[in-house]
Amino acid sequence: MLGNIWHSSNSAAEYLGTTEIKLTYLRENGFLKPGIHWRSSPHGQKKPWKPEALYNTLLCKKIIDKYYSGDKYDQYAA
Repeated sequence: MLGNIWHSSNSAAEYLGTTEIKLTYLRENGFLKPGIHWRSSPHGQKKPWKPEALYNTLLCKKIIDKYYSGDKYDQYAA
């Protein structure tokens, strides 16, 4: 069994060595695909237009490694 592959943005960011802001950027700009890399939390939401995302850290790591490996990723820090 793989166990739970879906993680909150906070724990996913920590695992991936990035920030929640960068995960949101990747999600909103189409790098992370809905249903594959992220999904909406099944818990009730107060703002449906801003869903609480759960991330598949295994697949997100592949995208981050592919497009933002090493120093290249650090250049985009705010």
